[in-house]
Amino acid sequence: MASERGVPTVMLLGPARSAVSGVSTHLNLLFESALSRRFRLVQFQVGSEGRTPGLLRTVVRLAISPFAFSAALLRFRPHIVHINTSLVPKSYWRDLVYLAVAKAARCKVVYQVHGGALPGEFFPGNRGLTALLRRVLSWPDAVVLLARSEMAAYAEFSPRARLVRIANAVSPGETERHAELTAEHWPLRVVYMGRLAAEKGVLETVEAVRILRDRGIDVSLTIAGSGSAEHEIAQAIAARGLGDRAALVGAVFGSAKQQLWRQADVLALPTAAEGLPYALLEAMAGGVVPVVSPVGAIPDVVQDEVNGLWVPARDALALAHALERLAKERPLLHRLALAARLRIVNHYSLVRMAEEFDALYARLTP
Repeated sequence: MASERGVPTVMLLGPARSAVSGVSTHLNLLFESALSRRFRLVQFQVGSEGRTPGLLRTVVRLAISPFAFSAALLRFRPHIVHINTSLVPKSYWRDLVYLAVAKAARCKVVYQVHGGALPGEFFPGNRGLTALLRRVLSWPDAVVLLARSEMAAYAEFSPRARLVRIANAVSPGETERHAELTAEHWPLRVVYMGRLAAEKGVLETVEAVRILRDRGIDVSLTIAGSGSAEHEIAQAIAARGLGDRAALVGAVFGSAKQQLWRQADVLALPTAAEGLPYALLEAMAGGVVPVVSPVGAIPDVVQDEVNGLWVPARDALALAHALERLAKERPLLHRLALAARLRIVNHYSLVRMAEEFDALYARLTP
């Protein structure tokens, strides 16, 4: 494939960079990293994030997208196509088409999986589709995963897959808190940031705040993001009479996001399914203590009682207990906050992630 001025071109597939999405954050970080000096990075937008919804628009987009992708390949002539996907049915079937087109065009393909089901559990009871998935995972030149647990599961499921683990990362300096961590301010300030979906445990977080209010514990909750469960969450806040303690503030970006982290004490994420959420890394980089369920790549980052607390997924009572403990034990909150930031600085910096993708891209280019 041709390149501009001898610089290899990498086409990244993913949602609009302005969308409220972990993959959008991932794309923005790659474009803003040192990779852009070694490679010509271009994007082909896929998915519904950042687009005007509607059934007709969706059908038309899905019908023409493979042809638009083929045209983009002819225009940019990338050597590498980097597909950002998730192992959920909608993303899998959609991105299978892009994978096939890219391989037919003789591009090298990086197939990055941002969470979803483990491959052995994706098509339960369907041997034919399971066999197809096993073969599909052998097509890319590299399958990039986020978690150690995923590496083991994918290696067992598809021994021919070329697996690489590259964890997500952030720029720690951008989210450093300026407030004094030892201040015993009240209330305990809890934040959820991300997609508003039932499986993320947001409703259970609202219920945990209700439990704490009834116990006389002063806790505030800020919910930042957008998604399908937004109306249900608003109803839950109203039904519990938490209008003075819980607020939906919509999606936040840039300086508004950094300000929210600086004013937070705790990230609540009792999620049932996850890859490696950027909100977790951003929060920890800012000295915000994560109270999370140990799913996906989260246990690779958060060590229980060391730099955060683990709670069972979607368990409001367990979450309330953990938050009450942090509200009452401010030295513990302070210790975990410092350890959380140190964990990101030492192991999850953007420099490290860019270097690992740089090495991968270089290996796939002439």
